[in-house]
Formats: sequence, structure tokens, C-alpha cells
Amino acid sequence: MTSALDPTIAARLKRTADGLVCAVAQRKGTGEVLMVAWMDDEALHRTLTTRRATYYSRSRQQLWVKGETSGHTQYVHEVRLDCDGDTVLLVVDQVGAACHTGDKTCFDSTVLLAPEQVS
Repeated sequence: MTSALDPTIAARLKRTADGLVCAVAQRKGTGEVLMVAWMDDEALHRTLTTRRATYYSRSRQQLWVKGETSGHTQYVHEVRLDCDGDTVLLVVDQVGAACHTGDKTCFDSTVLLAPEQVS
């Protein structure tokens, strides 16, 4: 399948061997990191044109629109490409849980290093 992604954008992307780019979803207003997923060119194109976060599922090997089955949608306000071209940042309004486990974010369950307490 040929993607309709703007060739200027496509040329700037540095993809994995599988043709994917890392995508970080961040809550609009707070900057909270909600989740990390993957996009192929078509997922990025659909996200840019519909403002509905669309990702590529490595396990199912297909595109998925966030919230399509769960109702936990992401409306995309901004998409930014990092300086290296290997990560996109989506600034989103999140409806419901961001994590497939039902957690608010994918980073709620395991804290490896907590902030120091200042006395």
C-alpha cells in the first residue's frame, strides 16, 4: 500500500527496520506523557488529516485508531517531529484511559525512581 503522506515529511522520517517511527502522546495543557506507540507512514498521514490518533499495532500488524473499540479517544491538536526525525510528538485531548490496561497513562503502574523529598 502506498501512503499519501506528504513526501517532504516522509523524507525527514528516520524509520526502524520495520518502517516505523516512535510516537509519544502528550496531554494538551499539562504536558503529561500518556503513552508511546508506533506509526508507519499511513498512520501518520491519517493522523495529520483526521486529527484522530492513528497508530500501527506491531502485534496485530495493522493500523488502529485510538479509542475505536474502547471509546478512549485521542483528539490531536499538534504533531511535532523531533530534531532527529525518529520520533513524533502528538499533543492530544485524551478521553478516558490512555493505557490498554485501563490506567490513566501507560506510566502509572511502575515507578523506578521517585522524586526526592526536599526538606
